[in-house]
Amino acid sequence: MTRTARAYTNIALIKYWGKKNQQLKLPYTNSLSLTLDRFYTDTKATIINADKDIVYLNDKLLDNTQNKRILNYLETIRNFYSFSDHFQIDSVNHVPTSAGFASSASGFAALAAAINETKKLNLSRREMSILARNGSGSASRSIYGGFVEWQAGHDNASSFAVPIDETPDIDLSLLSVVINQHSKKISSTVGMENSVKSSPFYPNWVTLVSSEIKEIKQAIAQKDLQKIGEISEHNAMSMHALTLSADPSFTYFAPETIRIIQLIQELRRKGLFAYATIDAGPNVKIICTKESLPKVQTYIEQQLSDVTTVVANIGPGIQYI
Repeated sequence: MTRTARAYTNIALIKYWGKKNQQLKLPYTNSLSLTLDRFYTDTKATIINADKDIVYLNDKLLDNTQNKRILNYLETIRNFYSFSDHFQIDSVNHVPTSAGFASSASGFAALAAAINETKKLNLSRREMSILARNGSGSASRSIYGGFVEWQAGHDNASSFAVPIDETPDIDLSLLSVVINQHSKKISSTVGMENSVKSSPFYPNWVTLVSSEIKEIKQAIAQKDLQKIGEISEHNAMSMHALTLSADPSFTYFAPETIRIIQLIQELRRKGLFAYATIDAGPNVKIICTKESLPKVQTYIEQQLSDVTTVVANIGPGIQYI
């Protein structure tokens, strides 16, 4: 029997930016995220009598070039668990792909969970987190709901995510401001590699993350919303400073990205709770309270007519549907 696995995206409040091991996707630093309820991937894995895997994404059959990353991942899973079965993968992505919304996080988390279910591997959530990480680093965090920390580790067995608070009683919502849904010109993988190699500030980034992880975990425990917002925004801007200081310099920001950051600062001056976080893409996520969110959303839409806004709340971990 096969069941569809559903995994939700997460937004890193303390970012993961840079791998010390490309093959195992081991990061230089820990990271901390919030799973969201708005964007998700549904994936079903069916064992087929064939000598190769078949992958459908959004009902479209992918060719070998398009799904090379997924095919390599399925081969990795076969090697891990010593079986030879091949699969038909049916995946529906309710996420803007490659635009900074962690589509790979929900995608590979859902795929890991679907294989676990179909093959009856009986993996623990920690083991599923390790398996998901081998597809996409941030996917390790989408196994869990709420606040999640990905522990960098030093090998395949020690790099996994752990839940901090899966059902936090905290007044946080997220307003995603979609500038565009086009694929990034520079992938996250390439962007990280360039930043690690050439930004003179990368060693400082590693130190900063270690400090801010501790601070934000304390703020979460104390339900200190302002501190969570301040730390998250500072961490995001520090990450993007690495891209600007790389050689050659690059950025994921669009002109509208800068404008939204300015609008968020204006909103704070007006006394509204609003903090920015931005992953590897132009789109901005605004951390709000339920009270501030309607006013923030209205203000952004009034000032920028060409953007789309989407409200997300705290989301769950892996589900089977």
